[in-house]
Amino acid sequence: MSVRRITAVVLLALYLLLWALALSGATSLIEPLVIPLALAVMVALGVVLNRYLGLTPRKQHFQERDDERES
Repeated sequence: MSVRRITAVVLLALYLLLWALALSGATSLIEPLVIPLALAVMVALGVVLNRYLGLTPRKQHFQERDDERES
């Protein structure tokens, strides 16, 4: 497994543990735990809307340099 996958699994497990704590009585954790879910839903809906409308992604505004110096 890659480090990225292991990190994602550990963070998801921590997030679920915090939700378990929040639902078992630590109600002050609920509001901060809802924020990532709300952001994820907004991003997902934005992507779906962009695909539905057929909008193309923005092109990069900078030019790559061909004459990079090697150190």
